[in-house]
Amino acid sequence: MDVEVIVETPQGSRNKYKIDPKTGRIRLDRMLFTSTVYPLDYGKIPQTLAEDGDPLDVLVWLDEPTFPGCLITVRPIAVFWLNDERGPDAKLLGVAAHDVRKGRIRDLSDVPRHLLNEIGHFFDIYKELEPGKSTDVRGWMDCAEAERVIKEAEARAGIVPGQRTDVTRVTEVKIAGQ
Repeated sequence: MDVEVIVETPQGSRNKYKIDPKTGRIRLDRMLFTSTVYPLDYGKIPQTLAEDGDPLDVLVWLDEPTFPGCLITVRPIAVFWLNDERGPDAKLLGVAAHDVRKGRIRDLSDVPRHLLNEIGHFFDIYKELEPGKSTDVRGWMDCAEAERVIKEAEARAGIVPGQRTDVTRVTEVKIAGQ
């Protein structure tokens, strides 16, 4: 199951970018309060709706960072679960679908343990100094769980799984009470 991902924040950045759903432009959302940087490119799967009311988050494992707004066809391989101030938060991990260097990377067990630890550490501390924000990391699950999370997020967004049409627009959905 390949998905389209729009990169918001490139690997190595302390700046957190978001796609503005009204204009479609990249907006600087905030700077991380800690000295840590994003360990991989970080983006969203358009036309999905995660439990937190935003499109699904994805980390894309590439050899070089890309740039905000870059569209990548990604093969999901795992999902990292955490809870933050908004509740359960899934962070998918994937590779570029056509990257020959990662062609054999298909599931969680194929990912070097150290990379998984780096990503987990990032999400454990990246909100640590930010007032009113926190994370409680839960851990990694395999590709089958990642695919289940994607299908649920498509359904939550009212999309028939696999039938997303306009992958270039990230839409904002507000959940009542938030």
